Amino acid sequence: MTGIAAAVLGSPIGHSLSPVLHIAGCRALGIAETSSYGRFEVTEDQLAGFLAEHLEHTGFSLTMPLKTELVRLAADHGWHSDATSAQTGAANTLVRHPDGQRIANTDVIGIVEAIAECQPAATDTAAILGSGATAASAVAALHRLGITALDLYARRPERARGAADLASRLGMQAAVHPLADYPPGQSPLTVSTLPAGALSAESFDWPDRLDTATVLLDVAYAAGGYSIGADIAAHGGQAIAGERMLIHQAVEQQLLFAAAAGIDAPPQSWRPRLAAAMTDALTTAQAAKGDRP
Repeated sequence: MTGIAAAVLGSPIGHSLSPVLHIAGCRALGIAETSSYGRFEVTEDQLAGFLAEHLEHTGFSLTMPLKTELVRLAADHGWHSDATSAQTGAANTLVRHPDGQRIANTDVIGIVEAIAECQPAATDTAAILGSGATAASAVAALHRLGITALDLYARRPERARGAADLASRLGMQAAVHPLADYPPGQSPLTVSTLPAGALSAESFDWPDRLDTATVLLDVAYAAGGYSIGADIAAHGGQAIAGERMLIHQAVEQQLLFAAAAGIDAPPQSWRPRLAAAMTDALTTAQAAKGDRP
């Protein structure tokens, strides 16, 4: 049976859980014995050369700091970009088809699905922490969820202008603020795109108690250190673990890899099966390491 050969690229990459998820996905598709999924440390200046030297791969997952560089390479080489990559200027997936290479952004659907399964209270306002490529994906995801007004908080506010401009193009009101000004609980829905280690328990002034409808998705999932999601939960709000976004975006990637390899995996019927398989594999892997579930 046809399989896929894929890998995750980024720097640093040692913490990535993508191999756990995609190997589980291959098992669910019945192609584990003919498939492989690896992990490579690749920086921005190495990406073009790496892709040229690894033509045997069906595709790649890309994480920090490669998401905007992949879009630049696609433009330079005439690769097809999906609408979400073009909209956000960020891509986390490359797939190779017989007719050429294509890039995609599955982070947006990952954020949408992670928030939707939490079933938050209806709101038209939200906040985003961070200013990188994932912040742009968060803007697009929140737009899909019906958000019309955004507050963006960044350590360097000038770097959030790109995300704010995207929000404006989508018809959303957007204001940019210093990260230190973020008021926990004031926004009913927050997406933190900050990397692990960017915050500490002293980063913000916390109220004694948050409204139970307060929801925060923390896309960082590396174990250890401070977790703003844990702080939100400790103060009475709801935290969505970054692993949920990770799983949902990986499901979309797996379907793209399968399609490129000619594997019949209709998205609507396979999404729940892949998500369940990846969730089980991740839970097992984290339990073995003693990480949080």
